[in-house]
Amino acid sequence: MEEKVKISMLCEFYGTLLTEKQYEFINDYYNNDLSLSEIAENNDITRQAVRDIIKKGEKKLFEYEEKLMFMEKILKQEEVIENAVSKLTKMQKEYSDKKIVNTIEEIKKQLDYILYKS
Repeated sequence: MEEKVKISMLCEFYGTLLTEKQYEFINDYYNNDLSLSEIAENNDITRQAVRDIIKKGEKKLFEYEEKLMFMEKILKQEEVIENAVSKLTKMQKEYSDKKIVNTIEEIKKQLDYILYKS
């Protein structure tokens, strides 16, 4: 997974555990695509100060993930659900019994709800 995407996701999971400035700057940098200079200008501080705050925040995010492994668990669950939906879709195409096809469709809907309910 690309580093920027990983940090953005970690910020989604653990952002509330960061300081307000760490969260704000990481969010601006990774999700709102602002440069260090733009963030510095918006907050009336130096570019280096912004970089330091972001780096400290990133370090905290990785520490939280190392201890809690929340993102890893979520990604693994998504992988398992997507695999199950794929197998159900294959089964659905192979069977002609209307009751089985409807049951498979209902299971797929429930799994999709779990996967995309955010």
